[in-house]
Amino acid sequence: MIATPAAEFSTDKGATRPVLMDLKNITLRFGGVVAIKDISFDIREGEIRAIIGPNGAGKSSMLNVISGFYVPQQGEIWFEGQKRPPMKPYQVARLGLARTFQNIALFDGMSVLDNIMTGRLNKMKSSLFSQALWWGPAEREEVENRAQVEKIIDFLEIQNIRKTPVGRLPYGLKKRVELARALAAEPRILLLDEPMAGMNVEEKEDMCRFILDVNDEFGTTIVLIEHDMGVVMDLSDRVVVMDYGRKIGDGTPDEVRANPEVISAYLGVAHE
Repeated sequence: MIATPAAEFSTDKGATRPVLMDLKNITLRFGGVVAIKDISFDIREGEIRAIIGPNGAGKSSMLNVISGFYVPQQGEIWFEGQKRPPMKPYQVARLGLARTFQNIALFDGMSVLDNIMTGRLNKMKSSLFSQALWWGPAEREEVENRAQVEKIIDFLEIQNIRKTPVGRLPYGLKKRVELARALAAEPRILLLDEPMAGMNVEEKEDMCRFILDVNDEFGTTIVLIEHDMGVVMDLSDRVVVMDYGRKIGDGTPDEVRANPEVISAYLGVAHE
């Protein structure tokens, strides 16, 4: 299990905080294949909410439903007390959702700074013509956005690579840059798709610390998909467990650990 500095202070925020997003009876099909079957759960403001399950359980499909990439055939998504209609991913981003990807999706030829700046696109209001001339309001706007990006660079401790092309970075730092780009959008909900995948122990410890700091210092609500059960149990306030597109568990880490169906399907068969 990865030891995280703030894990011992974790509380069940989900029990006391208001619902930020509510997913009701979500069903998603691809032809005859049911990827998600009648699943409901909520995401509460300021919590770290994990989604776990074996490979093929439907976790990434659920994250894609939340982000607007997939539109479910059945069910409703409520955000801040209002039913969310079908939206394009960029429209969902404007509502305040940002994400990282299981497979890193950065621009290898661009610097770390420029990659993170792309996360500010929804914050830039100047016309394309003004931005091309870099004049007047467009200049002031870019300076302001650049200042926000510099704060994120300092926060994630990547000052020394800010001008380095991303393609030259080791895997763990690329993951950190992708987190920085998502944070640049100032999300209400941050979606993390296996942020620890492919990392060594030291890199995982660093990423755990940054996730906890983002949640604590920025108050960002985080939805996390992760296979490392030590990470999940240390970081999360509440956990949803999926298996073959169904929800088989939902609760605090301790409640999930004690759920017989979860033990059988995901954690292994319990022994006397």
